[in-house]
Amino acid sequence: MPPARGHVVLTLSCPDRPGIVARVTRLLFEQGANIEESQQFDDPRGGLFFMRIDVSVPEGGPGLEELRAAFEPLAADLGMWWEMWDATAPYRTLIMVSRFGHCLNDLLFRWRSGSLNIDIPAVVSNHPDFEPLVASYGIPFHHIPISADTKPEAEARLRALVDDLDIDLVVLARYMQVLSDDLSRDLSGRIINIHHSFLPSFKGAKPYHQAFARGVKLVGATAHYVTADLDEGPIIEQDVVRVDHRMTAEDLVRAGEEVESRVLTRAVRWHAESRVLLNTDRTVVFS
Repeated sequence: MPPARGHVVLTLSCPDRPGIVARVTRLLFEQGANIEESQQFDDPRGGLFFMRIDVSVPEGGPGLEELRAAFEPLAADLGMWWEMWDATAPYRTLIMVSRFGHCLNDLLFRWRSGSLNIDIPAVVSNHPDFEPLVASYGIPFHHIPISADTKPEAEARLRALVDDLDIDLVVLARYMQVLSDDLSRDLSGRIINIHHSFLPSFKGAKPYHQAFARGVKLVGATAHYVTADLDEGPIIEQDVVRVDHRMTAEDLVRAGEEVESRVLTRAVRWHAESRVLLNTDRTVVFS
């Protein structure tokens, strides 16, 4: 093979019909691209077809914009939703946090160590607690207090940051404020939340204390996309940890924080690698 010019990831979904794979792969072949990884899923529930392809483009081959232009007629003919990204380009990610810092700390460490395909141009919080931690990573920290009276102004500042910093992804790393319906809709598919519970159980405040009161044997965490329906967005990843009768509510909190960090990191990693496709009220995850 000639030396690679770069890697490109194509994700798509469309109504299922015969020949989709053949037409997509033939077009990529005609553009000189070599398929490195390909995954697909046919959902009989909604009659939709999903696909993710990672291709290398040889030196002298078409660039990203040329590939997009070549793919556009096929996508239009098949009624596709599709995206094509430079696989090495990091997602510009805005992290939001309140007063629980375990998920923030984990994301910052993994970003610094190079294990997440993201850039973090800013961290936003409604409290100043984690400004020293964020500053130690050389990342700008924006303290945006919020109350019922100031919520419109606070969200206007957040929108301005998203636009000015060209943000691809917003991560709610235990950000304990409910976003407005308008903001949730406007950033649909671009906001990931970590819920400190194994949804749909134990919604609302103090879920681990609710779990303790019920004597559960498992606690977990759920990473999902944010929608206008509180804690009802499409689920990306979940995990659980076993508990027993010897554990206190505080023990459950500590165990839960560990699983929250793992689950959120996986969701962010998969999103930043274009492995998560929305499928109406759920997701397809090509992990």
